[in-house]
Amino acid sequence: MNQTTGITVGGQRADARIALTSPDVDARSLYVHVPFCFHKCHYCDFYSFVDSRDRQAEFVQALEVELKAMSPAAGRLQTIFVGGGTPSLLRPELWRRLLQTLGDRFDLSQLAEFTVECNPETVTRELAEVLREGGVTRASVGAQSFDARHLKTLERWHDPANVERSLEFLRDAGIARRSVDLIFGIPGQTLAEWEADLDTALGLLDGEGIEHVSAYALTYEQGTAMTKKLELGRLDAIDEDTEVGMQLLTWSKLAERGFGRYEVSNFARAGAECLHNLAYWRQEQWLAAGPSASGHARGFRWKNVPRLTDWMESVRTSDGWSSVVDLETPNAPRALAERIMTGLRLREGLDLNALQEQAGTFGAGDPLRREIDRFVQSGDLEIAADARLRLAERGWLFADGIAAALMGSLSPRP
Repeated sequence: MNQTTGITVGGQRADARIALTSPDVDARSLYVHVPFCFHKCHYCDFYSFVDSRDRQAEFVQALEVELKAMSPAAGRLQTIFVGGGTPSLLRPELWRRLLQTLGDRFDLSQLAEFTVECNPETVTRELAEVLREGGVTRASVGAQSFDARHLKTLERWHDPANVERSLEFLRDAGIARRSVDLIFGIPGQTLAEWEADLDTALGLLDGEGIEHVSAYALTYEQGTAMTKKLELGRLDAIDEDTEVGMQLLTWSKLAERGFGRYEVSNFARAGAECLHNLAYWRQEQWLAAGPSASGHARGFRWKNVPRLTDWMESVRTSDGWSSVVDLETPNAPRALAERIMTGLRLREGLDLNALQEQAGTFGAGDPLRREIDRFVQSGDLEIAADARLRLAERGWLFADGIAAALMGSLSPRP
């Protein structure tokens, strides 16, 4: 694989056409990646960078070309999600262009949710109004913490007070659905400090500021600056008992305030679940635009070529199609493993009968059932009356390990 020019199939450079130029595609979700940041946080492993050359306009122009090329593969879009990077760093006049392109190229008559990720420092009244006028219905604000010391550890350079200010701008513009992202398990963070972060988030705009909370345990991703500091002994990860205590506190406090846990790390008031992320977790089809954006259709998975320059060049020279890397072609065992990995994290769980039937097509039905029964007996999984396989209450703490064990049962043993 060449990470700058993509991969080849049949001697030709592969692009997203390999998955999308088929009448079987009826993607109802679209992800757009905006890679620009004003600072690269050292825990982040998403493709993002500080653009010292001001290529925002050039980026949007290439994005318009890519969206035009892939639009025939879309059905009536139900969800759009613009992530990054820092999408709210894009200038308002460029947002107008992008939003106009989306309206011109896609059928948005059934659009139920349009989310944009926002940084508290870059949300202005003008931007909020531009987003709402262009059809944005939901904003996800990256607070991460309200403690300046912990923000410094994460290298998040925003004033905690600006979280509420940005939510106020979004509310006043008419964007009714607002979410806040938080991180716990930050080096040096105590249980009391995490509780203070939760209390502050829940009290934003007199308790009416948000209807959704994403609360993630800090993950040390391979290749990030933060992981390197951990390896060098410049940071100390919090102990496991404290992290478990933070998880339990999160679940109980948010439940008390009317936020239901619908995924391991995501909580919402009734009807405010993130529909776009549910499409990911349910393994539905989605389109992907922008550098490093990942898509899924017809059993194919791919990632657009990373690096802004390479992505723009591939779009320019391939009729609007980005070259891809990490291309995965249809594979039944892998597809089932992915369904287990994401679906088990959901409160709704998985259709047990469908799992068994799919596993049976490649001879893994019995091993999978034995592994399921083992976790049911241990009290980590439960099978509901409607034959849905779900995490039991104690299983939520071990969701990744349980999913890994079930996925492992799909592989033939020597």
